[in-house]
Amino acid sequence: MQPVDDRVMGGRSASRFRATGEGTGVFEGIVSRENGGGFASVRCGIPNTDLGMAPGVLLRVRGDGHRYRLSLRNDRRLSGVNYLQGFHPPKDEWAEIHLPFAGFRASLRGRTPPDAPPLNPRRIRQVGLMIADGQEGPFQLELAWIRAWDGR
Repeated sequence: MQPVDDRVMGGRSASRFRATGEGTGVFEGIVSRENGGGFASVRCGIPNTDLGMAPGVLLRVRGDGHRYRLSLRNDRRLSGVNYLQGFHPPKDEWAEIHLPFAGFRASLRGRTPPDAPPLNPRRIRQVGLMIADGQEGPFQLELAWIRAWDGR
């Protein structure tokens, strides 16, 4: 996963995604609102993925008390519209989080683009994690997996 933090616009936040010895990954770093910043994120391209038969995605995560967002993209571009849905996992406990595709909202540089089409689950090309919303300081979100949700 590649970090895409507020440094792209002069901010001072920093993040990374690292693998653990237990087979999980950790999204971690620090969010700073200095210099007009306030977000940290990571994302990666994935093979062409058609999740059209699923109602959404399911994540297994262990949180730290912060709110996060899952980001999905229908293209491989570095900039452009992404689709976000927030989640708030319990602190220091593993939890499975269900995120229905209908709950993802289009975002372009922090704003809702009026002409963006809805997320197309048949064309998922990138996945990412984000922390924002005025949450400052260190953060750590452990991720066991992300998969198609079968609706149960």
